[in-house]
Amino acid sequence: MTGHHRILVLLRHAKAARPDDLPDIERPLTERGRRDAEAVGHWLAEHKLIPDYVVCSPARRVRETWQQVATALPEPMKPVWDDRMYDAFPTDLLAIARAAPADPRIVLLIGHNPALEELSALLDPKSGAPGGLRTSGIAVHALTGDWPTLERGKAPLVEAVTVRG
Repeated sequence: MTGHHRILVLLRHAKAARPDDLPDIERPLTERGRRDAEAVGHWLAEHKLIPDYVVCSPARRVRETWQQVATALPEPMKPVWDDRMYDAFPTDLLAIARAAPADPRIVLLIGHNPALEELSALLDPKSGAPGGLRTSGIAVHALTGDWPTLERGKAPLVEAVTVRG
């Protein structure tokens, strides 16, 4: 691990309910979704992938996913809520990651499909997130260089896992 080694963690929100009376952005997590999201936090801590910088979609299911993930982290930071993470194209997510501050070594993006798995495939066309990213799915990409150098094909997938609580 050199000083310039950076890790981008892509996390799809945990399982959400589909109530008829709520707009998509207000869908809450299910009970299982909350358990899975907390398990994601434990997984990140165990694998020494505690993020220094977190960017989240403002959707309720993402807010609740982060709340549960954070309960399992030793010192969770305040995330950045970015409207572009909702209804995003993979290029939007790439721009958000490239604009991360210089210091953080581990950046976590919590958002939605299809943009997250499309970003994973863009960063590592050979493997991408295999089988796509399911709810509570994590794709971990490695980058040698600073965040602005993140580009297509330049951040191999080093881990892909679907965490269940």
